[in-house]
Amino acid sequence: MPTALGRATPRLRSEMRHTLAWHVWGGVVALTGRDGEPVGAPATAAVTSPGAHDPSPGAAAGSPATAAPAPAAAPVSGRTRPALALPWALLIALAGGLVLTAAFPPVGLWPLAPLGPALLVVALWRRSLRASFVVGLVFGLALFVPLLSWLINLAWYAWGALAAAEAVIFALLTMGQRMLLRLRVWPVAVAGWWVAAEALRDRWPYAFPWGRLAMSQAGAPAAPWAAIGGAPLLSFLLALVGSTLAWVLLASSASPGPATPRSASPDPATPPQGAARRRMLPALAFAGATGLALAGGLLPVDTVPAGTPTATVAAIQGNVPHARSVPDLLRATTVTANHATATERLAAAVRAGTRPAPDLVIWPENSIDLDPRLYPAVYATISSAVQAIHRPVLVGEVLQNPQRNVGQLWVPGHGPGPLYAKRQLVPFGEYIPFRGLLSHITSLVALQPHNFVAGRRAVIFHVGKIRLGDVICYEVGFDPLVSSEVNAGANLLTVQTNDATFEVDGQRGESLQQLAMARIRAVESDRAVIVASTTGVSAVIAPDGTLLAHTSTWRQAILDDKVPLVSSITLADRIGQWPEYLITALTIVALGWGGGVRANGDWVLAAALRRRDRTPADS
Repeated sequence: MPTALGRATPRLRSEMRHTLAWHVWGGVVALTGRDGEPVGAPATAAVTSPGAHDPSPGAAAGSPATAAPAPAAAPVSGRTRPALALPWALLIALAGGLVLTAAFPPVGLWPLAPLGPALLVVALWRRSLRASFVVGLVFGLALFVPLLSWLINLAWYAWGALAAAEAVIFALLTMGQRMLLRLRVWPVAVAGWWVAAEALRDRWPYAFPWGRLAMSQAGAPAAPWAAIGGAPLLSFLLALVGSTLAWVLLASSASPGPATPRSASPDPATPPQGAARRRMLPALAFAGATGLALAGGLLPVDTVPAGTPTATVAAIQGNVPHARSVPDLLRATTVTANHATATERLAAAVRAGTRPAPDLVIWPENSIDLDPRLYPAVYATISSAVQAIHRPVLVGEVLQNPQRNVGQLWVPGHGPGPLYAKRQLVPFGEYIPFRGLLSHITSLVALQPHNFVAGRRAVIFHVGKIRLGDVICYEVGFDPLVSSEVNAGANLLTVQTNDATFEVDGQRGESLQQLAMARIRAVESDRAVIVASTTGVSAVIAPDGTLLAHTSTWRQAILDDKVPLVSSITLADRIGQWPEYLITALTIVALGWGGGVRANGDWVLAAALRRRDRTPADS
């Protein structure tokens, strides 16, 4: 039974769950049996306790703060209808994860992005925390298993382990979203939850930024919001559209308290006008959130001022051997030779007048896997190609002592010059997280015997009027890394990448997902972006995210185009990570408030149950 302070113990909460249903209308708590009949208590069984209940769709529309005494329990409100049966909730969670996956490339149906968060809310509505974890796990698996399917080219266990780990993290965080659903302003709180969850996954336990809502919106009308508040603001707006859509769905399906999800009979206690008003507010909120997100297309951002200088930039896609069985040394020398050959082809076309002379040439990540300082033949191959084109060439290299993944600028007549070292390394690809612990559990750490050494700062390459900022492959997913290059003075960005490992079976998911991120970065920073890949997709992206040119995969290709060199700084790059910090902080506060609402609800239920069990002698 309750403690002296009226706090419900776990045993008491279990008893109440199995014997009572409690319903709330405007702060009135009414206890009924599971069949909806009063539990034999007089009218005093209704206990007034504002805010001691889970909010329901339409709660924000307002309702009476008190109820007149009546000889029977308060009427059951459809707004407190029981949750879906768990199997139905899991099916909806599965559909939500798959729908959200389809918003990302390679499917790329960006309008589906808000529907995923909406279905997650519907699946979580009035679930226990334990069931919420299961719902979140199903949603997470449905999202990450197909989204990361390209990892099977690396190893099936890498795909399974990463997808499962991300799904478990998502499931744990989903219990927090369930707590936020107790708040009256839960649609806004849920939108903040998505930003906070993405912020955590970007940093812990190993940084992995795949599956962010914002990165599904390349080419969408909402994308320009990234230039205002970065990817976090864009994610927030998409999640807000989703949460208000869930509000509409839940309000539309409200039915009398003990009814099953299939029931749609009207609540006899609610006048038709009141029911209409309850449905109107969610609909208005959904329309407003949708209109706000789509208004991004009207924002005066990503414009190129008249008189902006331009430069012609070329990207070399040299291609690599497709077979898995090629020895590493042969593969490395072949890849280097392919990029040198393509560069010499470009030089011949320039001399013939069929292509414009580029101001800068960019080779992709890992175009040089053998340190040219240690392999004279590799050095000579690069130097010969640079001399042939007679323009600076940014070369993707792997250097030794220490082992680093770098972009290095080679200048005709001078050889290798300044370099940028990759700062955000790929977990299990360039370093092994928790290596000391894992080495006692598995021998798989031997797949990467030595960790790469990460760079520490942004580097700007000066090539005539070009101020080039470099991000290497995986780094394009991290907000602060890209903005740091722009704030350091870059008027042009490049993404050097090597996607060959993930495309062996013909999948293009990883390449296209990374390209979508690069397009969002172009919008976010109002910079042209050059994507140079070993096997594709390579691309030239305008500051507004438009694809000016791109290649297919598994072929040698040369891209060249004239791009603007914008020097202005967007609001998103000026304020940096503050939108993410602010939204996350407010969400944490809301989460604490949601926990307080549950504690208050437990106290009220305990007090009500004491009244139910009190006999005349107790009085």
